[in-house]
Amino acid sequence: MSKVWFVTGSSRGLGRHFVEAALSRGDRVAATARTAASLDDLAVAYGEAVLPLELDVTDRAAVLAGVRRAAEHFGRLDVVVNNAGYAQIGAVEELSERELRDQMETNLFGAVWVVQAALPYLREQRSGHIVQLSSAAGLIAMPLGGAYHASKWALEGLNEALAGEVAEFGIKVTIIEPGGFATRDGKNPDPLANGFMATPDPAYDELRRRLGAVTGRQPAGDPAAAARALLKLVDSDNPPLRVLFGQGFHPMIEQAYADRLKTWADWRDLSAEAQGTLAPAQEAR
Repeated sequence: MSKVWFVTGSSRGLGRHFVEAALSRGDRVAATARTAASLDDLAVAYGEAVLPLELDVTDRAAVLAGVRRAAEHFGRLDVVVNNAGYAQIGAVEELSERELRDQMETNLFGAVWVVQAALPYLREQRSGHIVQLSSAAGLIAMPLGGAYHASKWALEGLNEALAGEVAEFGIKVTIIEPGGFATRDGKNPDPLANGFMATPDPAYDELRRRLGAVTGRQPAGDPAAAARALLKLVDSDNPPLRVLFGQGFHPMIEQAYADRLKTWADWRDLSAEAQGTLAPAQEAR
């Protein structure tokens, strides 16, 4: 059976490839973007199979109305893809309150509004699949990405909790963690060059120089291949809670988790001491 999708951030990048992959196999899609005109070509190519919607995910009322319109237009929702987002770059000391709040409003709160809007329809159906685009940046962190990492790490925890809450309704949740994909002119995007930049403090210029020399050099993933992988994922009877798209960050992620386990083991005595459970002899040692 064909599926009905609701996809945010459909104007370009991975979101556009996800929409086109679903439509090309005969599914129907409510495709959203901040500017409806950016979706005109989809309407021309796919006709009534696509419902273009102008949507700013930070506007909760608009999100509720958009999801309702999609559900009423197609009669159901099967796959909800939270893809809209951007990267705010800057050292923690450099971030303005507005920059940090805007990052969270789009990447975190926007995703929450979509989930809250879609869940009543999915619960009534007792089926559906919520797909959250996180990032390898939701698993590891690098300097100058604090705001972006904070938003993605928050999404990781939120969606893991969500998965436990909605499983009894037959609803699946998957967090996709992409590495770098060639979404700009066939190149692997350099987050230090392509994100929204905070006003730089010269104190961090040397750090920026060092990071700029090494970032953006992971092999660029093919967005079309990612879209094909997503189709397999949503067709699976038992999809994973988390899945990496791309292998470039595997070694870094594996090392980060190994380091955490080692640190916790190395400091186990202090952990017990903090709880007050060390024996007197151990405390003396």
